[in-house]
Amino acid sequence: MFIDSVAVTISSGKGGAGAVSFWTEKFVAQGGPDGGDGGRGGSVYFKVDNNTDTLSSFRGRQHLKAKNGRPGEGRKKYGKSGEDLIIVVPPGTQVIDIENDEVLLDLTECSDEKIKFLSGGKGGLGNMHFKSSSNQRPTYAQSGEAGATKQVRFELKMIADVGLVGYPNVGKSTLISVISNARPQVADYEFTTLTPKLGVVDVGDYDSFIMADIPGIIEGASEGKGLGLEFLKHIERTNFFLIMIDISNYREMSYQYDSLLGELGKYFTSVKRYGIAVTKVDSTEVDQANVMIEQFLSHIGIKQNKQLERFGVDANYYSYGAEGEGMPRFVLPISSVSHINSEALKFVLQTVIKESKEVK
Repeated sequence: MFIDSVAVTISSGKGGAGAVSFWTEKFVAQGGPDGGDGGRGGSVYFKVDNNTDTLSSFRGRQHLKAKNGRPGEGRKKYGKSGEDLIIVVPPGTQVIDIENDEVLLDLTECSDEKIKFLSGGKGGLGNMHFKSSSNQRPTYAQSGEAGATKQVRFELKMIADVGLVGYPNVGKSTLISVISNARPQVADYEFTTLTPKLGVVDVGDYDSFIMADIPGIIEGASEGKGLGLEFLKHIERTNFFLIMIDISNYREMSYQYDSLLGELGKYFTSVKRYGIAVTKVDSTEVDQANVMIEQFLSHIGIKQNKQLERFGVDANYYSYGAEGEGMPRFVLPISSVSHINSEALKFVLQTVIKESKEVK
């Protein structure tokens, strides 16, 4: 089950109490205080792990707590420290304070290092620390320091190099199943993917990138309609959008493009870099498809057409947009079922991803 938001209470461990004890031994009169200190409470750490991509392991877990420190003992024995709690989350997880919606941690990159979130309480001092000239037999010790508690919400915003954007049944799930290792549900009727899917796309022998199949968008998504914000928040961190336009859909290509770009523009403060894949071109006669694509290119303001020589691959036809904000990096007709331009798309995406990272 995919879960991308969960509320939990997190607590570090309480410190153990110091001991009140006096040294008792045969032939030793009036032994002094020897109560040991309590152990420190366990701390809470976060660790990012690439091997998980969901928060489902936290489903039904309302309280995550580190272990308490053990109390001290006589003979000046220190209590054992409480075991630390290490919370493992997928990349892209935000830890948000429920009380004020402040982002406490933004965990985007996998690392071997643990990130401390809450420190455990200090152990109390045993009565051996309180002996003085005026008080040879102290009968008190410190209780352990309380641990810290935070009510937080985990939110997962998926990190991908390419995010697929399009209406339901435009072919996003089919495409990611063809060119990556992801295996999402695919159907021949109009439905929308209900949970985002990640797939690794291999390009050649050494290169690869991560593609995300994001749930379908409709008009008003930026206002919360349909899957709404549940969809949009998952593409905040993608480096590049692939806007998929269905040539066989009852919605006109220009209408699909304007609606999708419009919803993205309402949600994001700046326009991200994107390309366009015209899907299901094998479902239309070649001459008709050419006319529809030319009309679509004219609608979005692209007049220059050329082959994919720039990317070192071959394709049936290709359009390259002018540089600048709001313009697509490319327009490429594809068919995932017939594998038309599938390899070309992989190489094009790999190139623009590298370009995007160099710009950053």
